[in-house]
Amino acid sequence: MKTLMIMALAAIQAPAATAPTAVQPLSDIHQRDLLCVAALAIVASEQERGIESALDYPLLAERGKTYAGLIGERIMTETGRTREQVRADILSAVAMQQAKVMDVAEPGEVVDAEMAKCLPLLDQEVPPKPQPSLNQCAALLELAYEEVYGREGLSKTAQDLKTLAYVLDSRAREKMKAEGYSGTESDIVLTQLREEMHADAKRKEAKGQSSDLDFEHCFALAAPESKQQKYEH
Repeated sequence: MKTLMIMALAAIQAPAATAPTAVQPLSDIHQRDLLCVAALAIVASEQERGIESALDYPLLAERGKTYAGLIGERIMTETGRTREQVRADILSAVAMQQAKVMDVAEPGEVVDAEMAKCLPLLDQEVPPKPQPSLNQCAALLELAYEEVYGREGLSKTAQDLKTLAYVLDSRAREKMKAEGYSGTESDIVLTQLREEMHADAKRKEAKGQSSDLDFEHCFALAAPESKQQKYEH
């Protein structure tokens, strides 16, 4: 439940604004939002563990964490609750969501119903980032590998990134070949794109900004081809 706990903690670590002196009860909206934090966290945790049914939904780790933080901060501000109290509220909501799928004939239908309510709220609060193309992902994973390798050497993370970068590079070249590009032309396209994305990353880093692309989508594109349709949402 690593992802689940990261998302729960994100909500209670957000900086609290000026809060009312007396603690106010949770509104129906607060309770709805807490249940969605819990539902998104559970599905994100299952995605992280590779559970097939969870991969039918958009990848949720990054956006779900941001959503949890926003909801936690809002509840602290509007009710006067402490971080510890909001954390307890989130864990209680997790238990409620888990109880909904116990002893039911079709737990997947219960999850689908919850996600049908929660995904639009997530999109409203944390709009999805643009998904990078296959060529962009090939460049991004190569840059990520080079960064980790420069910092850690050939660590497990670096090896994994190198493998994924190779997979995406191969698929990008196959796609360009099918479109009529020569091997040399593919080299030029990918090299130029990598240089452009590296320069853009440096500019954003200097400004304290992160990428505006959905980096997680690249891991979906690197998945076995039989599973890729599950990520295309």
